[in-house]
Amino acid sequence: MKALITGINGFVGGHLEEYLVSHQIDVWGTSRRANNEQDKANRLLLDFNHKEPIVQMLNTLKPDLIFHLAAQSSVANSWAEVSGTLDANVTKTGLFYDAVKQSEIADKVKVLSIGSSEEYGSVSKENIPISETVPLNPTNPYGISKVTQYMLAKFYASQGLHIVHVRPFNHIGPGQSQGFVTSDFARQIALIESQKLPPIITVGNLEAQRDFTDVRDIVRAYTVVIQRGVAGEVYNICSGKSRSIRYILDYLLTLSTNKSIDVQQDINKMRPSEFPIYIGDSSKINNLIGWETEYLLEESLKEILDFWRSKA
Repeated sequence: MKALITGINGFVGGHLEEYLVSHQIDVWGTSRRANNEQDKANRLLLDFNHKEPIVQMLNTLKPDLIFHLAAQSSVANSWAEVSGTLDANVTKTGLFYDAVKQSEIADKVKVLSIGSSEEYGSVSKENIPISETVPLNPTNPYGISKVTQYMLAKFYASQGLHIVHVRPFNHIGPGQSQGFVTSDFARQIALIESQKLPPIITVGNLEAQRDFTDVRDIVRAYTVVIQRGVAGEVYNICSGKSRSIRYILDYLLTLSTNKSIDVQQDINKMRPSEFPIYIGDSSKINNLIGWETEYLLEESLKEILDFWRSKA
């Protein structure tokens, strides 16, 4: 079996590649920019602005599975780059699906469309935990782009492509970049331990509760749902449990070798519009493939901290 991962050089792409290879799947990946992994022969530099090169690549490679990870994936950046976010996540996705539809593999390839829990946006208390039937009400440009990507997936599925859409909730793990809460906390602690920062962590709202899943559980779900999911359907991928941001920070601090770190609240980091509790309902995917999370949150946090220690 052969798999193609668009955006393979990203956080999730690296973990997905590792998982697929461990299951004897031949993995190829595309990127829109050069990378420092020149020794890897399975990397393809691909321009998502032009359809014909994509069609030619698909006809040559003939993947059985396509994981469409390529995207602008930052909520924060989407506010400053609205048009860029829509271009990356909507326009280029539409062009890519057009290319798949026109390729020689259109009638047999299986495609996974990667959405986000940000598609749900503002959710009423009675709809927590959030199932796939909850109305979509995105509150930021990134969420809007992912709702539109979901609609594209449904449209192309109606045109005969086998596309399944997933909505992962907060995913974490070693290798995740800055700009995400667990990485930001762990990086600061690692730099404090190496005496590159003073022993102070500034924080915003610590009371919000979120649904965290280790990226390695996420990619395991991706690998099965792309093959067994129903075309045109959508599946949440989440733990179904919530932990407060305060718990995340407190646990990371217990792992630190520096026991005198001072936590200070920064009014500029407070987000009053943030939803206090956000939990996903994973029963649909559980019923489909029997998927459940395997990594404990505490295991993930330790590995995230160790990752940033290796970089400090």
